[in-house]
Amino acid sequence: MSRGEHLGEFEQVVLLAVAQLGVTGYGVTVRQEIQRRTGRRVSLGAVYSTLVRAEEKGYVAGYEGESTSIRGGRAKRHYRLLPAGARALRATRRMLDRMWEDVDLDPRPGSA
Repeated sequence: MSRGEHLGEFEQVVLLAVAQLGVTGYGVTVRQEIQRRTGRRVSLGAVYSTLVRAEEKGYVAGYEGESTSIRGGRAKRHYRLLPAGARALRATRRMLDRMWEDVDLDPRPGSA
């Protein structure tokens, strides 16, 4: 994975939520999944802009669901994780795991 392909924190969280939701993932459910799992409040606009960028990068595929009368006949745009998105998540996790190796967050007395 080249330097420009590492995922940022929020991008990782969004892609992981898409992966968790499978075929039921769309902006609102992705946002709910993030909030449920992280306790972090996120804006729907941030979720959608991240999904659009992820789609442009080939990490997710967006597709139109069925239209519903509740939405005034409009269809929801669903997202699913693509193999490139899964590879990017794995590569970013491997990089972070390497960075965490041998990290001691509890320094011993007298060291600093």
